[in-house]
Amino acid sequence: MRLPRLLRLLLLALLGAGRVGAGGAQTPASSSPGFLEFSVGKFSYFQLNKAFPQEAVLSHISSNTSFLIFQIHSQYQNTTVSYSRTVLPSTSGTGNDRGLVSILRPEQSMCTWYLESLDAKPVQSVAIPLSYSERDPVPGGCNLEFDLDIDPNIYLEYNFFETTIKFAPANLGYARDAAPPPCDAGMGLESRWRLQYHVYQYFLPENDLTEDVLLQHLRRMAQVAQVMANAVKVLTLTANDKTSVSFSSLRGQGVIYNVIVWDPLLNTSAAYVPAHTYACRFEALEGGCSSLGRVSTKVFFTLFALLGLFVCFFGHRFWKTELFFIGFIFMGFFFYILITRLTLLKYDARLILTATVGSVGGIFLVAVWWRFGTLALCMLCAGLVLGFLVSAATFFTPLGNLKVFRDDGVFWVTFSCITLFIPVVFLGCLRILNILTCGVVGSYSVVLAVDSYMYTSLSYITLNVLRRALNPDFRRAFTSVPSQTNDFVILAVWAMLAVSGITLQIRRERGRPPFPPHPYKLWKQERERRITNILDPSYHIPPLRERLYGRLTQIKDLFRKEQPAGERTPLLL
Repeated sequence: MRLPRLLRLLLLALLGAGRVGAGGAQTPASSSPGFLEFSVGKFSYFQLNKAFPQEAVLSHISSNTSFLIFQIHSQYQNTTVSYSRTVLPSTSGTGNDRGLVSILRPEQSMCTWYLESLDAKPVQSVAIPLSYSERDPVPGGCNLEFDLDIDPNIYLEYNFFETTIKFAPANLGYARDAAPPPCDAGMGLESRWRLQYHVYQYFLPENDLTEDVLLQHLRRMAQVAQVMANAVKVLTLTANDKTSVSFSSLRGQGVIYNVIVWDPLLNTSAAYVPAHTYACRFEALEGGCSSLGRVSTKVFFTLFALLGLFVCFFGHRFWKTELFFIGFIFMGFFFYILITRLTLLKYDARLILTATVGSVGGIFLVAVWWRFGTLALCMLCAGLVLGFLVSAATFFTPLGNLKVFRDDGVFWVTFSCITLFIPVVFLGCLRILNILTCGVVGSYSVVLAVDSYMYTSLSYITLNVLRRALNPDFRRAFTSVPSQTNDFVILAVWAMLAVSGITLQIRRERGRPPFPPHPYKLWKQERERRITNILDPSYHIPPLRERLYGRLTQIKDLFRKEQPAGERTPLLL
Protein backbone atom coordinates (compact mmCIF):
# COMPACT_ATOMS: atom_id res chain seq x y z
CA MET A 1 0.00 0.00 0.00
CA ARG A 2 2.94 2.34 0.57
CA LEU A 3 4.57 1.84 -2.85
CA PRO A 4 1.87 3.60 -4.96
CA ARG A 5 2.00 6.61 -2.67
CA LEU A 6 5.78 6.87 -3.04
CA LEU A 7 5.45 6.58 -6.81
CA ARG A 8 2.95 9.42 -6.89
CA LEU A 9 5.21 11.60 -4.76
CA LEU A 10 8.13 10.83 -7.06
CA LEU A 11 6.02 11.73 -10.09
CA LEU A 12 5.05 15.07 -8.53
CA ALA A 13 8.68 15.75 -7.70
CA LEU A 14 9.72 15.14 -11.31
CA LEU A 15 6.93 17.34 -12.64
CA GLY A 16 7.96 20.19 -10.35
CA ALA A 17 11.71 19.90 -10.82
CA GLY A 18 11.98 23.11 -12.76
CA ARG A 19 9.42 25.06 -10.79
CA VAL A 20 11.24 25.81 -7.54
CA GLY A 21 12.09 29.50 -7.24
CA ALA A 22 12.16 32.49 -4.99
CA GLY A 23 9.93 35.52 -4.80
CA GLY A 24 6.23 35.92 -4.23
CA ALA A 25 4.84 34.83 -7.57
CA GLN A 26 1.33 33.43 -7.51
CA THR A 27 0.45 30.18 -9.25
CA PRO A 28 -2.47 27.81 -9.16
CA ALA A 29 -1.38 24.77 -7.20
CA SER A 30 -0.28 21.90 -9.44
CA SER A 31 -2.42 19.00 -8.39
CA SER A 32 -3.62 15.52 -8.99
CA PRO A 33 -6.60 14.09 -7.13
CA GLY A 34 -5.84 14.54 -3.42
CA PHE A 35 -2.40 16.09 -4.00
CA LEU A 36 -1.14 19.68 -4.24
CA GLU A 37 2.38 20.47 -5.37
CA PHE A 38 4.10 23.57 -3.97
CA SER A 39 7.30 25.47 -4.64
CA VAL A 40 9.36 27.35 -2.08
CA GLY A 41 8.44 31.03 -1.87
CA LYS A 42 5.53 30.79 -4.32
CA PHE A 43 1.89 31.39 -3.43
CA SER A 44 -0.60 28.84 -4.70
CA TYR A 45 -4.35 29.32 -4.94
CA PHE A 46 -6.76 26.41 -4.55
CA GLN A 47 -10.10 25.35 -3.09
CA LEU A 48 -10.57 23.07 -0.13
CA ASN A 49 -13.67 20.92 0.13
CA LYS A 50 -14.90 19.09 3.18
CA ALA A 51 -15.22 15.81 1.30
CA PHE A 52 -11.78 16.01 -0.33
CA PRO A 53 -8.81 16.64 2.00
CA GLN A 54 -5.59 17.52 0.23
CA GLU A 55 -2.01 16.42 0.67
CA ALA A 56 0.47 19.27 0.14
CA VAL A 57 3.88 18.23 -1.16
CA LEU A 58 7.08 20.23 -1.37
CA SER A 59 9.98 18.55 -3.12
CA HIS A 60 13.57 19.42 -4.02
CA ILE A 61 14.28 21.17 -0.73
CA SER A 62 17.73 22.74 -0.67
CA SER A 63 20.33 21.24 1.62
CA ASN A 64 20.96 24.73 3.05
CA THR A 65 17.42 24.83 4.42
CA SER A 66 17.17 24.06 8.11
CA PHE A 67 13.42 24.44 8.61
CA LEU A 68 10.27 25.28 6.66
CA ILE A 69 7.16 27.26 7.53
CA PHE A 70 4.07 26.18 5.62
CA GLN A 71 1.13 28.58 5.96
CA ILE A 72 -2.42 28.62 4.61
CA HIS A 73 -4.90 31.52 4.59
CA SER A 74 -8.61 32.02 3.93
CA GLN A 75 -10.91 34.98 4.43
CA TYR A 76 -13.22 33.82 7.22
CA GLN A 77 -13.76 30.05 6.86
CA ASN A 78 -11.51 27.83 8.95
CA THR A 79 -8.96 25.51 7.40
CA THR A 80 -6.77 22.89 9.07
CA VAL A 81 -3.13 22.13 8.34
CA SER A 82 -1.59 19.05 9.96
CA TYR A 83 1.62 17.06 10.01
CA SER A 84 -0.33 13.82 9.58
CA ARG A 85 -3.65 12.57 8.29
CA THR A 86 -4.83 12.15 11.86
CA VAL A 87 -5.64 15.63 13.13
CA LEU A 88 -4.49 16.18 16.72
CA PRO A 89 -4.25 19.48 18.64
CA SER A 90 -0.51 19.01 19.17
CA THR A 91 0.22 18.35 15.49
CA SER A 92 -2.18 20.67 13.66
CA GLY A 93 -3.54 24.19 13.46
CA THR A 94 -7.06 25.34 12.58
CA GLY A 95 -8.16 28.86 11.69
CA ASN A 96 -8.17 31.55 8.99
CA ASP A 97 -4.39 32.01 9.13
CA ARG A 98 -2.44 28.96 10.25
CA GLY A 99 1.00 27.53 9.69
CA LEU A 100 3.36 24.80 10.82
CA VAL A 101 7.13 24.69 11.29
CA SER A 102 8.80 21.60 9.86
CA ILE A 103 12.29 20.94 11.23
CA LEU A 104 14.14 19.05 8.51
CA ARG A 105 16.13 15.88 9.05
CA PRO A 106 19.56 15.35 7.47
CA GLU A 107 19.29 14.54 3.76
CA GLN A 108 15.54 15.29 3.75
CA SER A 109 14.49 16.84 0.43
CA MET A 110 10.71 16.41 0.53
CA CYS A 111 8.08 17.50 3.01
CA THR A 112 4.35 16.80 3.26
CA TRP A 113 1.43 18.50 5.02
CA TYR A 114 -2.26 17.64 5.11
CA LEU A 115 -4.96 20.22 4.44
CA GLU A 116 -8.68 20.01 5.07
CA SER A 117 -11.76 22.09 5.81
CA LEU A 118 -14.81 21.24 7.89
CA ASP A 119 -16.93 23.92 6.23
CA ALA A 120 -19.75 22.71 4.00
CA LYS A 121 -18.92 25.33 1.37
CA PRO A 122 -15.71 25.27 -0.69
CA VAL A 123 -13.01 27.41 0.88
CA GLN A 124 -10.88 29.57 -1.39
CA SER A 125 -7.39 29.41 0.07
CA VAL A 126 -3.84 30.54 -0.58
CA ALA A 127 -0.75 28.78 0.77
CA ILE A 128 3.01 29.18 0.62
CA PRO A 129 5.99 27.26 2.01
CA LEU A 130 8.95 29.40 3.13
CA SER A 131 12.46 28.14 3.77
CA TYR A 132 14.98 29.33 6.38
CA SER A 133 18.59 28.48 7.12
CA GLU A 134 20.24 27.44 10.36
CA ARG A 135 21.24 31.06 11.06
CA ASP A 136 17.64 32.29 11.02
CA PRO A 137 15.66 32.37 14.28
CA VAL A 138 12.80 29.88 14.61
CA PRO A 139 9.41 31.63 15.14
CA GLY A 140 7.56 30.09 18.06
CA GLY A 141 10.51 27.85 18.89
CA CYS A 142 10.13 28.44 22.64
CA ASN A 143 6.38 27.98 22.84
CA LEU A 144 5.02 27.24 26.32
CA GLU A 145 1.47 28.57 25.93
CA PHE A 146 -0.11 27.01 22.85
CA ASP A 147 -0.63 23.41 21.71
CA LEU A 148 2.07 23.03 19.08
CA ASP A 149 5.63 22.29 20.16
CA ILE A 150 6.89 24.96 17.76
CA ASP A 151 4.14 27.45 17.02
CA PRO A 152 4.77 30.18 14.40
CA ASN A 153 1.17 31.42 14.47
CA ILE A 154 -0.20 34.76 15.60
CA TYR A 155 -3.36 34.30 17.66
CA LEU A 156 -5.84 37.12 17.28
CA GLU A 157 -8.79 38.13 19.46
CA TYR A 158 -11.04 41.15 19.09
CA ASN A 159 -14.02 42.92 20.61
CA PHE A 160 -15.67 46.30 20.07
CA PHE A 161 -12.82 48.12 21.77
CA GLU A 162 -9.54 46.41 20.95
CA THR A 163 -7.85 43.72 18.88
CA THR A 164 -5.14 41.72 20.64
CA ILE A 165 -2.47 39.58 18.99
CA LYS A 166 -0.43 36.97 20.86
CA PHE A 167 2.49 34.84 19.72
CA ALA A 168 4.99 32.41 21.18
CA PRO A 169 8.63 33.45 21.76
CA ALA A 170 11.17 32.40 19.14
CA ASN A 171 14.34 30.38 19.51
CA LEU A 172 17.75 30.61 17.89
CA GLY A 173 18.29 28.76 14.64
CA TYR A 174 20.19 25.48 14.45
CA ALA A 175 21.42 22.99 11.86
CA ARG A 176 19.48 19.94 10.71
CA ASP A 177 21.44 17.44 12.71
CA ALA A 178 21.79 19.61 15.84
CA ALA A 179 19.68 19.80 18.97
CA PRO A 180 17.64 22.99 19.49
CA PRO A 181 19.21 25.53 21.87
CA PRO A 182 17.65 25.49 25.35
CA CYS A 183 15.04 28.19 25.86
CA ASP A 184 15.68 28.99 29.52
CA ALA A 185 19.39 28.32 29.97
CA GLY A 186 20.98 31.70 30.65
CA MET A 187 20.06 35.17 29.45
CA GLY A 188 23.27 36.19 27.70
CA LEU A 189 24.03 36.93 24.07
CA GLU A 190 24.33 33.22 23.33
CA SER A 191 20.71 32.58 24.25
CA ARG A 192 17.36 33.38 22.68
CA TRP A 193 17.02 36.41 25.00
CA ARG A 194 18.95 38.49 22.48
CA LEU A 195 16.14 38.21 19.95
CA GLN A 196 13.90 41.18 19.15
CA TYR A 197 10.36 41.20 17.77
CA HIS A 198 9.18 43.86 15.31
CA VAL A 199 5.38 44.10 15.12
CA TYR A 200 3.97 45.26 11.77
CA GLN A 201 0.52 46.43 10.73
CA TYR A 202 -0.90 46.58 7.20
CA PHE A 203 -4.28 48.06 6.20
CA LEU A 204 -6.37 46.65 3.37
CA PRO A 205 -8.23 49.06 1.04
CA GLU A 206 -11.13 50.74 2.84
CA ASN A 207 -14.69 49.56 2.23
CA ASP A 208 -13.44 46.49 0.35
CA LEU A 209 -14.41 43.15 1.89
CA THR A 210 -13.76 40.99 -1.16
CA GLU A 211 -11.89 37.74 -0.84
CA ASP A 212 -9.60 38.32 -3.80
CA VAL A 213 -8.30 41.59 -2.37
CA LEU A 214 -7.43 39.97 0.95
CA LEU A 215 -5.63 37.01 -0.59
CA GLN A 216 -3.75 39.32 -2.93
CA HIS A 217 -2.54 41.60 -0.13
CA LEU A 218 -1.57 38.68 2.10
CA ARG A 219 1.26 38.09 -0.36
CA ARG A 220 2.82 41.32 0.90
CA MET A 221 2.84 40.16 4.51
CA ALA A 222 4.30 36.64 4.40
CA GLN A 223 8.03 37.10 3.72
CA VAL A 224 10.45 39.24 5.68
CA ALA A 225 11.51 41.59 2.89
CA GLN A 226 7.95 42.22 1.72
CA VAL A 227 6.66 42.86 5.24
CA MET A 228 9.37 45.44 5.88
CA ALA A 229 8.73 47.11 2.52
CA ASN A 230 4.92 47.32 2.66
CA ALA A 231 3.78 47.38 6.29
CA VAL A 232 4.20 49.90 9.09
CA LYS A 233 6.30 48.92 12.09
CA VAL A 234 4.28 49.70 15.20
CA LEU A 235 6.72 48.77 17.94
CA THR A 236 9.66 46.57 18.87
CA LEU A 237 9.55 44.06 21.71
CA THR A 238 12.50 42.49 23.47
CA ALA A 239 12.63 38.98 24.87
CA ASN A 240 11.81 40.42 28.30
CA ASP A 241 8.52 41.92 27.10
CA LYS A 242 5.20 40.14 27.03
CA THR A 243 4.48 38.75 23.57
CA SER A 244 1.07 40.39 23.34
CA VAL A 245 0.10 43.65 21.64
CA SER A 246 -3.28 45.43 21.52
CA PHE A 247 -4.68 47.66 18.79
CA SER A 248 -7.91 49.60 18.51
CA SER A 249 -10.56 47.57 16.68
CA LEU A 250 -11.56 48.98 13.30
CA ARG A 251 -14.88 47.35 12.52
CA GLY A 252 -15.26 46.63 8.82
CA GLN A 253 -11.65 47.59 8.03
CA GLY A 254 -9.34 44.77 6.99
CA VAL A 255 -6.02 44.70 8.86
CA ILE A 256 -3.12 42.25 8.56
CA TYR A 257 -0.61 41.81 11.39
CA ASN A 258 2.76 40.12 11.37
CA VAL A 259 5.82 39.81 13.58
CA ILE A 260 9.42 39.71 12.38
CA VAL A 261 11.84 38.10 14.82
CA TRP A 262 15.35 39.52 14.42
CA ASP A 263 18.66 38.17 15.64
CA PRO A 264 20.87 41.27 16.16
CA LEU A 265 24.05 39.20 16.55
CA LEU A 266 23.74 37.37 13.22
CA ASN A 267 21.55 40.03 11.57
CA THR A 268 19.05 37.42 10.40
CA SER A 269 15.25 37.46 10.52
CA ALA A 270 12.23 35.23 10.14
CA ALA A 271 8.53 36.00 9.80
CA TYR A 272 5.67 34.53 11.78
CA VAL A 273 2.47 33.49 10.01
CA PRO A 274 0.49 36.70 9.29
CA ALA A 275 -3.00 37.07 10.78
CA HIS A 276 -5.84 39.25 9.53
CA THR A 277 -9.13 40.55 10.90
CA TYR A 278 -12.06 42.79 9.99
CA ALA A 279 -13.20 43.06 13.64
CA CYS A 280 -16.60 41.71 12.57
CA ARG A 281 -18.23 38.44 11.56
CA PHE A 282 -19.04 37.70 7.94
CA GLU A 283 -21.62 35.04 8.78
CA ALA A 284 -23.55 37.16 11.31
CA LEU A 285 -27.09 38.00 10.18
CA GLU A 286 -27.24 41.23 12.20
CA GLY A 287 -24.34 43.55 12.77
CA GLY A 288 -22.06 41.60 10.43
CA CYS A 289 -19.36 42.92 8.15
CA SER A 290 -21.81 43.53 5.31
CA SER A 291 -24.10 45.75 7.43
CA LEU A 292 -21.82 47.99 9.42
CA GLY A 293 -24.32 50.69 10.38
CA ARG A 294 -27.43 49.96 12.43
CA VAL A 295 -30.65 51.67 11.40
CA SER A 296 -30.81 53.47 14.75
CA THR A 297 -27.26 54.76 14.29
CA LYS A 298 -28.01 56.03 10.79
CA VAL A 299 -31.17 57.83 11.92
CA PHE A 300 -29.48 59.36 14.97
CA PHE A 301 -26.40 60.68 13.18
CA THR A 302 -28.30 61.79 10.08
CA LEU A 303 -30.56 64.03 12.18
CA PHE A 304 -27.53 65.13 14.19
CA ALA A 305 -25.70 66.05 10.97
CA LEU A 306 -28.65 68.08 9.67
CA LEU A 307 -28.70 70.08 12.89
CA GLY A 308 -24.91 70.39 12.76
CA LEU A 309 -24.99 71.70 9.19
CA PHE A 310 -27.51 74.37 10.18
CA VAL A 311 -25.33 75.38 13.13
CA CYS A 312 -22.24 75.40 10.90
CA PHE A 313 -23.67 78.16 8.68
CA PHE A 314 -26.26 79.91 10.88
CA GLY A 315 -25.40 78.98 14.46
CA HIS A 316 -24.33 82.42 15.68
CA ARG A 317 -27.39 84.13 14.21
CA PHE A 318 -29.76 81.51 15.63
CA TRP A 319 -28.18 81.59 19.05
CA LYS A 320 -30.73 79.43 20.86
CA THR A 321 -30.47 76.69 18.24
CA GLU A 322 -26.72 76.60 18.73
CA LEU A 323 -27.13 76.44 22.51
CA PHE A 324 -29.44 73.46 22.08
CA PHE A 325 -26.82 71.79 19.86
CA ILE A 326 -24.03 72.38 22.39
CA GLY A 327 -26.15 71.27 25.33
CA PHE A 328 -27.18 68.14 23.43
CA ILE A 329 -23.54 67.18 22.84
CA PHE A 330 -22.47 68.03 26.38
CA MET A 331 -25.19 66.10 28.17
CA GLY A 332 -25.49 63.25 25.66
CA PHE A 333 -21.78 62.38 25.72
CA PHE A 334 -21.52 62.07 29.50
CA PHE A 335 -24.86 60.31 29.82
CA TYR A 336 -23.89 57.67 27.23
CA ILE A 337 -20.70 56.92 29.15
CA LEU A 338 -22.66 56.68 32.40
CA ILE A 339 -25.35 54.25 31.23
CA THR A 340 -22.87 52.13 29.28
CA ARG A 341 -20.63 51.61 32.28
CA LEU A 342 -23.42 51.15 34.83
CA THR A 343 -26.11 49.24 32.91
CA LEU A 344 -26.44 46.28 30.56
CA LEU A 345 -28.94 47.92 28.23
CA LYS A 346 -28.77 47.11 24.54
CA TYR A 347 -27.25 49.58 22.12
CA ASP A 348 -30.54 50.80 20.63
CA ALA A 349 -32.01 51.48 24.07
CA ARG A 350 -28.89 53.38 25.11
CA LEU A 351 -28.99 55.45 21.94
CA ILE A 352 -32.65 56.40 22.45
CA LEU A 353 -32.01 57.37 26.08
CA THR A 354 -28.96 59.36 25.03
CA ALA A 355 -31.00 61.27 22.45
CA THR A 356 -33.69 61.98 25.04
CA VAL A 357 -31.32 63.13 27.77
CA GLY A 358 -29.24 65.08 25.26
CA SER A 359 -32.36 66.95 24.16
CA VAL A 360 -33.14 67.72 27.79
CA GLY A 361 -29.60 69.04 28.19
CA GLY A 362 -30.01 71.25 25.14
CA ILE A 363 -33.33 72.64 26.38
CA PHE A 364 -31.83 73.22 29.82
CA LEU A 365 -28.94 75.27 28.40
CA VAL A 366 -31.38 77.35 26.34
CA ALA A 367 -33.55 77.87 29.44
CA VAL A 368 -30.53 78.97 31.50
CA TRP A 369 -29.64 81.53 28.85
CA TRP A 370 -33.24 82.75 28.56
CA ARG A 371 -33.73 83.19 32.31
CA PHE A 372 -30.33 84.27 33.58
CA GLY A 373 -28.51 85.47 30.46
CA THR A 374 -25.20 84.02 31.68
CA LEU A 375 -23.07 84.46 28.58
CA ALA A 376 -19.93 83.22 30.35
CA LEU A 377 -21.51 79.84 31.16
CA CYS A 378 -22.84 79.37 27.64
CA MET A 379 -19.52 80.27 26.05
CA LEU A 380 -17.68 78.01 28.48
CA CYS A 381 -19.79 75.08 27.27
CA ALA A 382 -19.21 76.00 23.63
CA GLY A 383 -15.48 76.44 24.20
CA LEU A 384 -15.20 73.11 26.01
CA VAL A 385 -16.91 71.29 23.14
CA LEU A 386 -14.48 72.84 20.65
CA GLY A 387 -11.58 72.15 23.00
CA PHE A 388 -12.67 68.52 23.32
CA LEU A 389 -12.58 68.09 19.55
CA VAL A 390 -9.17 69.78 19.29
CA SER A 391 -7.79 67.61 22.10
CA ALA A 392 -9.22 64.45 20.55
CA ALA A 393 -7.67 65.38 17.19
CA THR A 394 -4.32 65.90 18.92
CA PHE A 395 -4.34 62.39 20.38
CA PHE A 396 -5.56 61.03 17.04
CA THR A 397 -2.08 61.76 15.68
CA PRO A 398 0.95 59.51 16.43
CA LEU A 399 1.34 61.55 19.62
CA GLY A 400 -1.46 59.48 21.13
CA ASN A 401 0.58 56.27 20.80
CA LEU A 402 3.43 57.49 23.00
CA LYS A 403 4.09 55.17 25.91
CA VAL A 404 3.65 57.94 28.47
CA PHE A 405 -0.03 58.33 27.55
CA ARG A 406 -0.84 54.72 28.38
CA ASP A 407 -1.13 55.92 31.95
CA ASP A 408 -4.71 57.06 32.49
CA GLY A 409 -3.70 59.84 34.86
CA VAL A 410 -1.25 61.39 32.41
CA PHE A 411 -3.65 60.98 29.50
CA TRP A 412 -6.72 62.54 31.09
CA VAL A 413 -4.81 65.42 32.70
CA THR A 414 -3.18 66.27 29.36
CA PHE A 415 -6.47 65.85 27.54
CA SER A 416 -8.27 68.15 30.00
CA CYS A 417 -5.55 70.80 29.79
CA ILE A 418 -5.81 70.96 26.00
CA THR A 419 -9.60 71.10 26.26
CA LEU A 420 -9.48 74.00 28.74
CA PHE A 421 -6.78 75.79 26.76
CA ILE A 422 -9.16 76.63 23.89
CA PRO A 423 -11.76 78.69 25.85
CA VAL A 424 -8.98 80.39 27.82
CA VAL A 425 -7.18 81.50 24.64
CA PHE A 426 -10.36 83.01 23.18
CA LEU A 427 -11.47 84.60 26.44
CA GLY A 428 -11.14 88.10 24.96
CA CYS A 429 -12.98 87.37 21.70
CA LEU A 430 -16.03 85.31 22.54
CA ARG A 431 -17.77 85.90 19.24
CA ILE A 432 -14.84 84.41 17.31
CA LEU A 433 -14.82 81.45 19.71
CA ASN A 434 -18.52 80.88 19.14
CA ILE A 435 -18.27 81.08 15.35
CA LEU A 436 -15.29 78.71 15.35
CA THR A 437 -17.26 76.25 17.45
CA CYS A 438 -20.21 76.46 15.07
CA GLY A 439 -18.06 75.89 11.99
CA VAL A 440 -15.72 73.16 13.25
CA VAL A 441 -18.06 71.14 15.46
CA GLY A 442 -21.08 71.55 13.20
CA SER A 443 -19.19 70.34 10.13
CA TYR A 444 -17.68 67.39 12.04
CA SER A 445 -21.19 66.07 12.61
CA VAL A 446 -21.28 65.39 8.86
CA VAL A 447 -18.19 63.16 9.23
CA LEU A 448 -19.95 61.12 11.91
CA ALA A 449 -23.01 60.76 9.69
CA VAL A 450 -20.89 59.56 6.76
CA ASP A 451 -19.27 56.94 9.01
CA SER A 452 -22.66 55.39 9.75
CA TYR A 453 -23.03 54.60 6.03
CA MET A 454 -19.42 53.87 5.00
CA TYR A 455 -16.11 53.44 6.80
CA THR A 456 -13.95 56.48 7.45
CA SER A 457 -11.03 56.78 9.83
CA LEU A 458 -11.93 60.35 10.83
CA SER A 459 -14.77 59.14 13.04
CA TYR A 460 -12.17 57.61 15.35
CA ILE A 461 -11.05 61.11 16.38
CA THR A 462 -13.84 61.11 18.95
CA LEU A 463 -14.60 57.39 19.06
CA ASN A 464 -11.16 56.57 20.48
CA VAL A 465 -11.75 58.98 23.37
CA LEU A 466 -15.17 57.45 23.99
CA ARG A 467 -13.66 53.96 24.01
CA ARG A 468 -11.00 54.99 26.48
CA ALA A 469 -13.66 56.43 28.78
CA LEU A 470 -15.73 53.24 28.54
CA ASN A 471 -13.03 50.57 28.75
CA PRO A 472 -10.03 50.87 31.12
CA ASP A 473 -8.07 48.30 29.08
CA PHE A 474 -8.18 50.49 25.98
CA ARG A 475 -5.23 52.50 27.32
CA ARG A 476 -2.84 49.76 26.16
CA ALA A 477 -4.15 49.76 22.57
CA PHE A 478 -2.34 51.37 19.66
CA THR A 479 -4.78 53.67 17.88
CA SER A 480 -3.37 53.52 14.37
CA VAL A 481 -5.87 53.98 11.52
CA PRO A 482 -5.51 53.91 7.73
CA SER A 483 -5.16 57.14 5.76
CA GLN A 484 -6.45 56.38 2.30
CA THR A 485 -8.19 58.22 -0.54
CA ASN A 486 -11.59 57.99 1.08
CA ASP A 487 -10.30 59.66 4.26
CA PHE A 488 -8.62 62.50 2.37
CA VAL A 489 -11.83 63.22 0.46
CA ILE A 490 -13.91 63.36 3.65
CA LEU A 491 -11.22 65.46 5.35
CA ALA A 492 -11.39 67.92 2.46
CA VAL A 493 -15.20 68.07 2.75
CA TRP A 494 -14.93 68.68 6.50
CA ALA A 495 -12.39 71.46 5.99
CA MET A 496 -14.45 73.04 3.20
CA LEU A 497 -17.63 73.07 5.28
CA ALA A 498 -15.83 74.45 8.33
CA VAL A 499 -14.08 77.24 6.42
CA SER A 500 -17.23 78.14 4.50
CA GLY A 501 -19.36 78.26 7.64
CA ILE A 502 -16.84 80.33 9.59
CA THR A 503 -16.27 82.78 6.73
CA LEU A 504 -19.98 83.24 6.07
CA GLN A 505 -20.81 83.91 9.71
CA ILE A 506 -17.92 86.33 10.25
CA ARG A 507 -18.93 88.38 7.19
CA ARG A 508 -22.62 88.36 8.08
CA GLU A 509 -22.08 89.34 11.72
CA ARG A 510 -19.76 92.24 10.91
CA GLY A 511 -21.17 95.44 12.40
CA ARG A 512 -23.77 93.61 14.50
CA PRO A 513 -23.82 93.24 18.29
CA PRO A 514 -21.57 90.35 19.42
CA PHE A 515 -24.44 88.45 21.06
CA PRO A 516 -28.21 88.83 21.33
CA PRO A 517 -29.59 90.64 24.40
CA HIS A 518 -30.81 88.88 27.51
CA PRO A 519 -34.24 87.37 26.58
CA TYR A 520 -35.73 87.48 30.08
CA LYS A 521 -34.73 91.10 30.55
CA LEU A 522 -36.35 92.03 27.23
CA TRP A 523 -39.52 90.17 28.18
CA LYS A 524 -39.63 91.90 31.55
CA GLN A 525 -39.13 95.33 30.01
CA GLU A 526 -41.87 94.66 27.48
CA ARG A 527 -44.19 93.54 30.24
CA GLU A 528 -43.59 96.69 32.28
CA ARG A 529 -44.10 98.81 29.20
CA ARG A 530 -47.48 97.24 28.56
CA ILE A 531 -48.55 97.78 32.16
CA THR A 532 -47.63 101.46 32.31
CA ASN A 533 -48.64 102.52 28.81
CA ILE A 534 -52.46 102.65 28.65
CA LEU A 535 -52.34 103.83 25.03
CA ASP A 536 -50.73 100.55 24.02
CA PRO A 537 -53.46 98.19 22.71
CA SER A 538 -51.74 95.35 24.49
CA TYR A 539 -52.48 97.14 27.76
CA HIS A 540 -56.13 96.13 27.46
CA ILE A 541 -55.34 92.48 26.84
CA PRO A 542 -56.35 90.40 29.89
CA PRO A 543 -53.65 88.48 31.74
CA LEU A 544 -52.61 85.10 30.41
CA ARG A 545 -54.40 83.20 33.18
CA GLU A 546 -57.73 84.90 32.46
CA ARG A 547 -57.33 84.32 28.72
CA LEU A 548 -56.66 80.63 29.24
CA TYR A 549 -59.64 80.32 31.59
CA GLY A 550 -61.89 82.04 29.05
CA ARG A 551 -60.77 79.71 26.26
CA LEU A 552 -61.36 76.70 28.49
CA THR A 553 -64.87 77.94 29.28
CA GLN A 554 -65.64 78.32 25.58
CA ILE A 555 -64.49 74.77 24.91
CA LYS A 556 -66.70 73.46 27.73
CA ASP A 557 -69.70 75.29 26.29
CA LEU A 558 -69.32 73.40 23.02
CA PHE A 559 -70.04 70.10 24.77
CA ARG A 560 -72.81 71.38 27.09
CA LYS A 561 -76.36 70.27 26.22
CA GLU A 562 -78.93 72.98 25.65
CA GLN A 563 -81.45 73.15 28.53
CA PRO A 564 -85.22 73.05 27.70
CA ALA A 565 -86.76 76.53 27.88
CA GLY A 566 -90.43 75.43 28.49
CA GLU A 567 -93.35 76.17 26.12
CA ARG A 568 -92.13 77.47 22.80
CA THR A 569 -95.47 77.81 20.94
CA PRO A 570 -97.76 80.82 21.40
CA LEU A 571 -100.86 80.33 23.53
CA LEU A 572 -104.09 79.74 21.69
CA LEU A 573 -106.41 82.68 21.83
